[in-house]
Parts: sequence; structure tokens; C-alpha cells
Amino acid sequence: QVQLVESGGDSVQAGGSLRLSCAASVYTRYMAWFRQAPGKEREGVASSDSHGSISIADSVKGRFTISRDNAKNTLYLQMDTLKPDDTAMYYCAASKVAMPIMNRLRKSAYDFWGQGTQVTVSS
Repeated sequence: QVQLVESGGDSVQAGGSLRLSCAASVYTRYMAWFRQAPGKEREGVASSDSHGSISIADSVKGRFTISRDNAKNTLYLQMDTLKPDDTAMYYCAASKVAMPIMNRLRKSAYDFWGQGTQVTVSS
């Protein structure tokens, strides 16, 4: 089992920045950020494996940066130039099962999920 605890969500104005953190109870090779806005499907935002292989959704490319500290089993999401469309609950996900890079932003590829942290961006 893997426990995931997210933090860092807040309410900000458009154009602002936030940094989300996800602390995992144990090492897992694959970790990712997903988000879900009211009435919408949960979508993959960014993923990172422990070797530094990264995937970023087109909708946030150039604005969001994913990183991880393997020594601390912690995943980060630096979000800059935030837009109202970024408003959502942000979830951390993890998997120990090997997955091809094409699957790393698919929610079905992850076994463990955090409770989420709310990000609200006002115009």
C-alpha cells in the first residue's frame, strides 16, 4: 500500500503561481498529478518516474513543471501563469507497476490516489 498526502492548494488570482506537494509513504517509481473540475472527467496533468522521465499535458505545457525528490518520496507541481481554467481538485497518483510512457497520463494506470488539494483561480 502507498499513502499519498497532497498539500499546497489555495485560491489565487489569474497569473499567479502555486506549488503543490505530494508526500508518499514509500518509494514508488511512477507518480503523477491529475485534476478534476466540477462536472468534468479526471485528467492527467503531469507525470514523472524516478529516473526523470516526464510527461506533461499540452494544456499546461510551458506553465507547469513537475519534479520529485526521491530521497523524500515527494512529488511537486510548480504551477505558473495560472488561469481560471486551471481551477480543479488536484490529485496525486502513484503506481509500482511498469507502464509505457504513453500511459502515464491515464488515470487507469495508477493504483494509489491521494485525497486531493483544491486549486481555485479567479479572474
